[in-house]
Amino acid sequence: MTLQSKADRLEGRAVADQCDILRTGEVRASTTSPVKHLKRELGEGPFALVALFVTPNVDFHGVVAEAETLFPDVDVLACTTAGEIGTTGYEEGLVVAIGFPSEGFVTKSLMIEDVSVLDMQATIDQVTLERIALRDGTPDLDHNFAFLVVDGLSLSEDTLAATIAPALRDFPIFGGSAGDGTSFTQTFVALNGKVATNAAILTLARSKYQTRVFSLNHLVPGDTQMVVTGADPARRIVKEINAEPAAREYARLVGKDPDQLDRFTFASHPVVVRIGDTHHVRAIQQVNEHGELVFFSAIDEGMVLTVASQENLAAHLQARLTDLSYPDRPANIIGCDCILRRIEAEQSQQTRQISEVLSANHVTGFSTYGEQIGPLHVNHTMSGVAFYHPMPDSKADT
Repeated sequence: MTLQSKADRLEGRAVADQCDILRTGEVRASTTSPVKHLKRELGEGPFALVALFVTPNVDFHGVVAEAETLFPDVDVLACTTAGEIGTTGYEEGLVVAIGFPSEGFVTKSLMIEDVSVLDMQATIDQVTLERIALRDGTPDLDHNFAFLVVDGLSLSEDTLAATIAPALRDFPIFGGSAGDGTSFTQTFVALNGKVATNAAILTLARSKYQTRVFSLNHLVPGDTQMVVTGADPARRIVKEINAEPAAREYARLVGKDPDQLDRFTFASHPVVVRIGDTHHVRAIQQVNEHGELVFFSAIDEGMVLTVASQENLAAHLQARLTDLSYPDRPANIIGCDCILRRIEAEQSQQTRQISEVLSANHVTGFSTYGEQIGPLHVNHTMSGVAFYHPMPDSKADT
């Protein structure tokens, strides 16, 4: 993999910006009036939607209030992050903005509140009505997707994704859980000036541009398995594995000292569960004071977990993003990338390589506490959407 200087990557990205479908901008957390600078970077609208991915190192409420003032006639969604993906790849301490020009997009965003006590039928009805109204109002647009951002500490992403995905029909859904760095203390989402916790923002979008929703992970199930024999599913806590204290038994199975388990251990020794013909990660967040394992996603007694190994993270990412480039390269990609991938990159000293891959492929987004893809909430993955310019007729026929 060829290594580039930051200046080279910025120059290459500037050339690519001339062909971008989306508008993107970024500012440091220390910037005074950050949204004013972002508005200048995004350029003249009009915009159907502006999305803000906000470092926890800045006043989130202040950013949201400023955005409401500067974009009074535009839907603005925002969330806190566990890190940002900007012009040069992995970053920390940024406010990142993505603008969806009205010339190519029509969107509808709604806040879903109290997701931990979700009224399923009311939510299904609301999403269904919004989908039908958006489709009926845009008969000249052919491409659909849905973007879901959820409070990453709500413990409700699994239920929410499973509830709304069927109501979306042909709007393939991806998304991420708002983060708080590695603090796991407080996460926020916002829509049009209203800040909330225990909530989600769902955006339905129709576009004249071809879109492709995707999910990728680099994990390979191994032979070591464990059974959850004691759990508190409501709090995503595993108390026992194989009828032994959870943290101690997990440490034994992965060959680690139970007193030394940390985020790097969990990132390098992930566990997966089989759903149908596919394995999905059930990532461990931390060990609590009782020696129990706290997970990022749904867990229950009787679940069989398999310890997974990893392909090279940077090489796998490049290969999968290359897969998205047939028959033509995306103009832009929005990526929701699990915090555990960032931690693994740091541990394996691949942060620079991965940042180069992200930058070269025009990925903008944020690091998450979990990812949404279809009806599932997963971990240790990247979910996202790629945007493509229409192909010339001669190329489309080949």
